[in-house]
Amino acid sequence: MSTIAVPLRTAAGRLWSALVAAWGVFIGLLPHVLHHVGPLAGAAVLAGAGGTALFGAIGLVAAIPFLVRLHRRFATWRAPAIALAIFAAMFSLSSFLIGPAISGGDESNPPSVEEPGEGHAGHH
Repeated sequence: MSTIAVPLRTAAGRLWSALVAAWGVFIGLLPHVLHHVGPLAGAAVLAGAGGTALFGAIGLVAAIPFLVRLHRRFATWRAPAIALAIFAAMFSLSSFLIGPAISGGDESNPPSVEEPGEGHAGHH
């Protein structure tokens, strides 16, 4: 029984992995951070189909290095295509089912204007 030794990663490889992980954290926190832009700007940019399309595009762009890496590893476009299909399915599930269920998207009451003092801290 023989085992294959895995070479130790270089310092540059560990640094690159740390940078990629930090980028993933940044992209994951981006939707929450962007809602702090302001009530009008945040609602205009992030609400509805425009916000869904924006974050879908951001997710796709952020996934490109991963998809290229999959293509290099498996030497075929099947692996990246499968990963992209899974990304699309999970994004659709989140955007069209989970998000509306959490936010109560089927409420018929129009939004009201906040009174001074009720500010941002109330929804956290």
